[in-house]
Amino acid sequence: MMNQSKNPLSLILKGMAMGIAEVIPGVSGGTIAFITGIYEQLIDAIKKVLSPEVFGLLKSSTRTSSWQTLHGSFVLYLLSGMVIGIGIGIFGIAHLLENYPEWVWAFFFGLIVASVIFLFRQVRSWDLSKALTLILSAAGAYWITVVQPAQGNEALWFVFGAGMIAISALILPGISGSFILLLLGMYQFILHDNLKEGLLENQDPQALLTIFVFGLGCLTGLGTFSRVLGWMFRTWHDLTMALLTGLMLGSLNKVWPWRNVLEYRENSEGLPVPFMEESVLPQAYDKDPMVAGAVLAALIGISLVFVIEYAGKKAQKTKSA
Repeated sequence: MMNQSKNPLSLILKGMAMGIAEVIPGVSGGTIAFITGIYEQLIDAIKKVLSPEVFGLLKSSTRTSSWQTLHGSFVLYLLSGMVIGIGIGIFGIAHLLENYPEWVWAFFFGLIVASVIFLFRQVRSWDLSKALTLILSAAGAYWITVVQPAQGNEALWFVFGAGMIAISALILPGISGSFILLLLGMYQFILHDNLKEGLLENQDPQALLTIFVFGLGCLTGLGTFSRVLGWMFRTWHDLTMALLTGLMLGSLNKVWPWRNVLEYRENSEGLPVPFMEESVLPQAYDKDPMVAGAVLAALIGISLVFVIEYAGKKAQKTKSA
């Protein structure tokens, strides 16, 4: 695998893309990690950094070797980019979603379609068990996109649990962490009420506590799930790839560009926000479908994946030459 830590700007940009993806319900940062070629290194880095053995490693090794073993530069650059990306997602992508939602969703739809093709090709040999795994995981992911969201709970224990569950999407292609928060009824409460308004704008101590507890939940979930996923890759690589392919395939419903709102609910400011939606064909869309722009955006998303894949293969050939 290419040493990603030698490409700081590239890693920061990839982290930014992951951060932006994580604040958009329906788009997974894990998907971005996979198509940019850093997925397995990300899993290994998370597993090592959050391992109970990390303190022993730091004591028994030199600083340089410990930093390299823990993928220190890789983690630092990627996290820096993700922080920037989350800020862009909260303040910038929200504007695009308000004014050009069809184009934004079409772009991510194309991105995920191409990613499904990319993942499908990673399975070295297909058999009945892998085909069934793909079908069942796709059905499960689709069900998640149509299930009715919960009302949420502002108790700190629930905030901790929501962090544990939602963060798994950071390393699980096809399932969006923001969408999991939406299903749990916590998206508005965590990202808007506490992070954006409470902490970034008003420096509210209670908001700081809520985000701290949520962050602890995220760290716990990352440490646990990265070890499980790493073991799955080592033990059942092709089956795991089939599972991830199915998850991404089933999640396409959530990023379909044309969705009519079936039910609204009020946010903390008393304004109506979409609560339940239904995917429809462009002719049944209750707004201007802007089909030409949406098709172009989807083609850009599809092309981007194959450009990234081509660049990755070219870099591998250059390194081995």
